[in-house]
Amino acid sequence: MYSVAKEKLWNRSFILCVLNNLFLFIYYYALLTILPLYILKELSGSISQAGLALTLFLVSSIITRPFSGLIIDRLGKKYALRGSALLFALLALSYLWANQLWLLLLIRCVHGIWFSILTTVIVPIVNDFIPEHRKGEGMGYFVMSTNLAVVFGPMIALATIRYTSFYNLFAFLAFIVCLGLIFCFLIPVSSLKDKEIISAKRSITFDDIFEKRVMSIGVIALFTAMSYSSIMSFISVYSETKGLLAATSIFFIIFAISMIIVRPWVGYSYDKRGANSVVYPSFILFSISLFLVSWMQTQWGYWLAAVFIGMGYGSLFPIFQTMAIQSVEKKRIGHAVSTFFTLFDFGMAIGSVLVGLIIAQIGYEKTYQLCAFLTIMTLVLYRWVCNKDGKTIIRI
Repeated sequence: MYSVAKEKLWNRSFILCVLNNLFLFIYYYALLTILPLYILKELSGSISQAGLALTLFLVSSIITRPFSGLIIDRLGKKYALRGSALLFALLALSYLWANQLWLLLLIRCVHGIWFSILTTVIVPIVNDFIPEHRKGEGMGYFVMSTNLAVVFGPMIALATIRYTSFYNLFAFLAFIVCLGLIFCFLIPVSSLKDKEIISAKRSITFDDIFEKRVMSIGVIALFTAMSYSSIMSFISVYSETKGLLAATSIFFIIFAISMIIVRPWVGYSYDKRGANSVVYPSFILFSISLFLVSWMQTQWGYWLAAVFIGMGYGSLFPIFQTMAIQSVEKKRIGHAVSTFFTLFDFGMAIGSVLVGLIIAQIGYEKTYQLCAFLTIMTLVLYRWVCNKDGKTIIRI
């Protein structure tokens, strides 16, 4: 068994969870950014095939995600964590031999299964190591590790590929995943399963798969992810058409800095004034950033867009995840997380495919303008599914 230090937030177990999450998502976002370039340059694929490679990973993750909470209940958090982390690391190594498009697509499909379970189980685990009176603060720092990975993953990938081959980059990213695997085995997780659930459940019900209280904010996250997929999946290819690929690493650094700068205000405003005080301005800033991307001609315009993305999207995602976690009791956190990420991943999957198809038809500039408009419409939808205090209600 394990216990939480009553006053100390940054205890050893909490730090290990944060580092594992950081390394995992650095790998995820680095690969998400670099795969389109790899498919186009090394495998002679098309932009639509690049979108398919990103989507297959998310599709398998989406299919698995609703059952992740149930899998964790049945296996126990210890075996769910270590087993999924080990298989995820082994598949990360397999990219070294993915020199044909069909093989890469197969690896992506299988890889998403273990990503789904791993990213679901780590949330209730880290929650166990956060003191009760510091839950909001602790989860805020944990989510920040994901947000930083959104920045550092693409930055590392794009900076590295300028000086070495894709093979060496895949090897380096696999090394990062293996470091995260070590952290997983160092986290003192109980091997006990939920005996009450195992003995009581004879059939799978809707509540075993989805958490209804998270559906509303999850749908908002889905549409937000659709807009953000245009940045995550295609910004590197778009910047190359503008002759600005070399400026992309700085783009993600500015993204990170702006996100970190506004983080204290985001947390304070959320705690004191409610979610709406953060969500409304963040949606507006994110929409402005997408318009700026569509109009960019110089590196300064490119970098200005990064400032608005960091303040906008960089604030939205942690707020949405925190709202999802805080909407349920402790024993349902795993189900809340799996439901939230099912919808978020679905948005990224749909977005990757649609954005790729739309780009092929009308070009990058108009596509980013459409994503900006979608962001505004998502804000309207958020206003409809949330009450005046920013608490979600089931209307969808």
